[in-house]
Amino acid sequence: MRTMKLWTIALLVLFSLGLSAQEFERHIPIESAVKSLHAVTIKGKKVQYEATAGTQPVWNDAGKPVATLFYTYYERTDVTDKDRRPLVISFNGGPGSASVWMHLAYTGPKILRIDDEGYPIQPYGVKDNPHSILDVADIVFVNPVNTGYSRIVDPEADRRQFFGVNQDISYLAEWINTFVSRTNRWNSPKYLIGESYGTTRVSGLAYRLQSSHWMYLNGVILVSPTELGIDRSGPVEMANRLPYYTAAAWYHKQLPSDLQSKDLLEVLEMSEQYTQNELLPVIAKGAWASDSEKNEAIRMFARYSGLDEEVVRQHNLDVPENFFWKDLLRHEGFTVGRLDSRYKGIDRMDAGTSPDFNSELTSWLHSFTPAINYYFPNVLNYKTDIKYNMFGPVSPWDRSGDNTGENLRQAMAMNPYLHVMTQSGYYDGATTYYNAKYNMWHLDPSGKLKDRLSFKGYRSGHMMYLRAEDLEKANEDIREFIRKSIPPAGTPAKY
Repeated sequence: MRTMKLWTIALLVLFSLGLSAQEFERHIPIESAVKSLHAVTIKGKKVQYEATAGTQPVWNDAGKPVATLFYTYYERTDVTDKDRRPLVISFNGGPGSASVWMHLAYTGPKILRIDDEGYPIQPYGVKDNPHSILDVADIVFVNPVNTGYSRIVDPEADRRQFFGVNQDISYLAEWINTFVSRTNRWNSPKYLIGESYGTTRVSGLAYRLQSSHWMYLNGVILVSPTELGIDRSGPVEMANRLPYYTAAAWYHKQLPSDLQSKDLLEVLEMSEQYTQNELLPVIAKGAWASDSEKNEAIRMFARYSGLDEEVVRQHNLDVPENFFWKDLLRHEGFTVGRLDSRYKGIDRMDAGTSPDFNSELTSWLHSFTPAINYYFPNVLNYKTDIKYNMFGPVSPWDRSGDNTGENLRQAMAMNPYLHVMTQSGYYDGATTYYNAKYNMWHLDPSGKLKDRLSFKGYRSGHMMYLRAEDLEKANEDIREFIRKSIPPAGTPAKY
């Protein structure tokens, strides 16, 4: 009670000095930068770096700040030639997701304290990342509007200018232009990396940066990519689910013994070949498929999915993902995760057509949320009363005009230096590895760009880097991608 009275008196004194109530509201500074020096051992060698945690504005056409984006920039300090030093610009997805996921679990110098398969442990916190790509590239992690500490700062600003496929790309391209200019990185080889919806974002940004800002890139890395506006509706969508079902069923030992005894990649190759060459043609025939063709397709779908034949028959070969997550382990009393089907969940009842919750996401929030809220004030010394939005309010999101796959193809066609790598986890049921391959196959129907497209798969889920073995492998794949996509000095960009 005494404390409350003292606080009330203090407020009255401040108001008497002319301070308004608005100055007591939570706010994030439009411009800020807190710098600190650190070191991390990567692949057995010590790497000195400077971390900058701060905010940089988004301006409207009149030059007025309408929002500010929170970012974290890691720059190696013992490099003298910045012109040859790559810069990686990193986004997560959602839309509405902060950059925390790849920041504190994948490429950055610090990672979560979790077990080797990615499950939470206590005490929470962070530790050094011995596999970070900071040895070969500087990294900036960017939080779009309303994610992390990023916020709209003009109360009169129209939210619709931020929350949509093309709106997102437009203002972020402007922001990146400013950031690259301020940090004097125009001569550096530049890379975009995005995860999940972040792949939609960076695919569109690749074209926008090159066509509107004349900023040319060396690489784009698509981590667990979305569909990128590439059409696969109808029979293709139905058939493309099966290889992922095979992976999840194999992990949970639900396949027939002859398949279960094989290595995962061998089984997936069989499932993919069946999907392409036999299942898709039968589904495309629809009601005009013969009884024998349809019965064989049902039998094989069940064989490669771990589901009962009768269930597949009841769905007319169109088994939705949410039903699969509910049904695969129904007989054991569990559901499986959406973003990573290695995770199990427990529902109120075993009946039903979809899980009560995403078991993998609740597990991840369990470890990420305390870590990021500890990391900024205690390690990087960035302190604010603003809430760190793991997922921020960005609805409604305008999904119209998603041509980001075509945008990426055009960016590659315009720029002979530009390479694209896809990284996917086999157990990801939200953005499946097989659909990621399909993106790559159909990004450029001519096949003229295929020598600059590559795919890497991992024995984990949407955030493959949470598994210790894949953390090392995936970071090494990025390292190798960067090395291969930087041409020797003096190499002309021409066909």
